[in-house]
Amino acid sequence: MMLLDAGPHHLVFLHTILQGDYWLFSRINQAWSAPFLDFGFLFMREQELWYPFYLFLFVFATLNFRKKGWLWSAYFIMTVIISDLISSGLIKNHLVFRLRPCANPAWADTIHFIANYCPASSSFTSSHACNHFAMAVFLYHTLKHTSPWWRLVFVWAFLISYAQVYVGVHYPLDVVCGAIVGSLIGWGTSRVFKLQAGTLHLPSHNSSHA
Repeated sequence: MMLLDAGPHHLVFLHTILQGDYWLFSRINQAWSAPFLDFGFLFMREQELWYPFYLFLFVFATLNFRKKGWLWSAYFIMTVIISDLISSGLIKNHLVFRLRPCANPAWADTIHFIANYCPASSSFTSSHACNHFAMAVFLYHTLKHTSPWWRLVFVWAFLISYAQVYVGVHYPLDVVCGAIVGSLIGWGTSRVFKLQAGTLHLPSHNSSHA
């Protein structure tokens, strides 16, 4: 397993990237913080907050697309499972270990830590970023023909990912790499779904009265 830190054992370019990562973390976590942001980002990253949104997605898909909607729901769930297996199961447990900022003694006196707890797992990659960008890319590529508003899911994924850095449980590099991995997964599952089910369109009123 690779140990990801700013030690001298890394190549110069990776050492430079990590130093820039630490600098950006200190900006987001400390310099750019405010009490109202503390509440907003801490609240936003809670999983339970988004249960109604996920329920809406399943109801929206099954009511509008019938059998394809059930298939879409299965692919959506599969996208989340794959992204979590790759981020949490493969990368964190077998490939890369990075001490989280909230557990790093180097940040003990300066970190603005407001999360409920500091996980003991590796910081790289961010599973929140991986999962939410996987969902966002899948949602956009499968539902973009039904409404232009689906592009806002990228704002949703970004804010939740940004919150991971803000509360002190991840570095920006963890989030960026997690977002890249998740986006590739979401793109892949959306491609397979569209090959199997085709492009989804909302049913027209004319066809319903024919």
